[in-house]
Amino acid sequence: MRIKDNLNAVTLNIHKACKKVNRDPKEITLIAVSKTKPNEAILEAYDEGIIDFGENKVQELKDKINEINKSDPAIHWHFIGHLQRNKVKYIIEKVDLIHSVDSVRLAKKINEEAKKHKVYCDVLIQVNIAKEESKYGFEEENTLQVIKEIATLEHIKIKGLMTIAPYTDNPEDNRENFRKMKDLYVDIKSKNIDNVNMEILSMGMTNDYEVAIEEGATMVRVGTGIFGKRKYV
Repeated sequence: MRIKDNLNAVTLNIHKACKKVNRDPKEITLIAVSKTKPNEAILEAYDEGIIDFGENKVQELKDKINEINKSDPAIHWHFIGHLQRNKVKYIIEKVDLIHSVDSVRLAKKINEEAKKHKVYCDVLIQVNIAKEESKYGFEEENTLQVIKEIATLEHIKIKGLMTIAPYTDNPEDNRENFRKMKDLYVDIKSKNIDNVNMEILSMGMTNDYEVAIEEGATMVRVGTGIFGKRKYV
């Protein structure tokens, strides 16, 4: 299938999921996860109306931005992978949103680099909702306290939460994880913490984005469902 056909299928699934729970599809931002994909594929998706793209490697992101943005600055770039502190400086002015703030030390480094560049950086706080040893992120019970600490950093703006749910063949297996994330999101939003604007709940990928939407996701990160299986080199 072509990217256009894949996108049509994903869009249809998003609309079906929204209809099921009486949500407006306009509430959902589709992020095309373009890691390992060539620039031509990104531009093909862009031509079909996708403006949000997610990358998880700093060097690959830099290379793509440098090349693609020569011709089209309208793309919104999202950093969705584990971010090492020594690489923050390379993307601080290049991305619209960092999804994966998984430690206070990383948040402080982002703040430091943003201050140097005289910018403000929008971030999501990553939660390891399923407590997987292989995943980064804060545990659910520590998230509120961590957010209160990170919110004091002047050059960071907390925009919401992100999680990477366990990989599963049955998306229903993650419904409870997504439900917990929504509950946490609502609870933190209700606290009205200064410098915390709970606008975004980033959860759900190719295997389970429909269930994530049914449980409250506002951003879904779809790679294989749009571009096909990844080719690693």
